[in-house]
Amino acid sequence: MKKVEAIIRPSTLQKVLDALAVAGYPGVTVSEVTGHGKQKGITQEYRGQSHEGLLHKLKVEVVVEDSDAKKLINAITKAAKTGEIGDGKIFISPVEEAIRIRTGESGAAAI
Repeated sequence: MKKVEAIIRPSTLQKVLDALAVAGYPGVTVSEVTGHGKQKGITQEYRGQSHEGLLHKLKVEVVVEDSDAKKLINAITKAAKTGEIGDGKIFISPVEEAIRIRTGESGAAAI
């Protein structure tokens, strides 16, 4: 199994959720996060001093079988891409095990 984590713009969330549903991945976790990449966030001025702030983003997480990872990544990329700096990143990690708490199912049956 693979865990796909996508850091995206808040404005693209609905497009990403719709794309995941169409691709057959309705199970998703979304978290509000802050951070910055190479663009170094936003610069704000407070009492005459400049401060670099963090940008508000969303993290979308989905766990899928290995064979479905590429399809999922393509769906997220297509839906979240605006072509501008700050579109986000996608990270893929191996998942050793998944267990559904309610039923005790494990592995692919749990996702």
